[in-house]
Amino acid sequence: MKSNAGQPPIRVLLADDHVVVRAGIRQILEHVGDIAVVGEADDGEAARNLIQQLQPDVAVLDIQMPKASGIEVTRWIRANLKNIGVLILTAYDDDPYVLAVLQAGANGYILKTASPEELIQAVREVHAGKSVLDPAVTQKLMAHLYTGPKSTPVEALTGRELEVLSLAARGFTNKAIGVQLKISDRTVQGHLARIFSKLQASSRTEAVMRAVSLGWISQDTGSIVEE
Repeated sequence: MKSNAGQPPIRVLLADDHVVVRAGIRQILEHVGDIAVVGEADDGEAARNLIQQLQPDVAVLDIQMPKASGIEVTRWIRANLKNIGVLILTAYDDDPYVLAVLQAGANGYILKTASPEELIQAVREVHAGKSVLDPAVTQKLMAHLYTGPKSTPVEALTGRELEVLSLAARGFTNKAIGVQLKISDRTVQGHLARIFSKLQASSRTEAVMRAVSLGWISQDTGSIVEE
């Protein structure tokens, strides 16, 4: 994989309580020229301190860590340092972990079985403001949504809300969505707030997966599904 020439490297902080795992991740990420690992932490408390101190572009976190879990660190980042991307890299693909991480506000969730190329691409996409889910995690999350309670009705999205959500599914930022649809960032935020409310979602990823499960947008392209 080639680096982005002329661009500053993506500054990454690694948090995992296994030193050998951290060393392996560092080697993979620093093999390409556009990613630099600026710090490592072996527990959640140390991760919070280093993130506060170093202000990385992306925090790559394990879930199970001493002192504070990756989920707790994610919540702290979202409450204090909203611009930092969060990528969960873990061996756990259990539904409760996936849902808890998405609700906490993580931008991505991939498994340690991912290839080096997939890990590198996930860091780049999280840094670009996109949502990233491991295919195995997506499949499990879809199954969870399909088998969820059927008694709770879902209010239909308007045509404009579907347009906004389909662009969000393709990784566009609020600003980019506004440019595409010729509306303001504030209007995009308002549409997303109503989408989250209607779909009972707490994040873009959760809203997108909910809409996919309902057959409203395509899982592969994020395009609106025609009736």
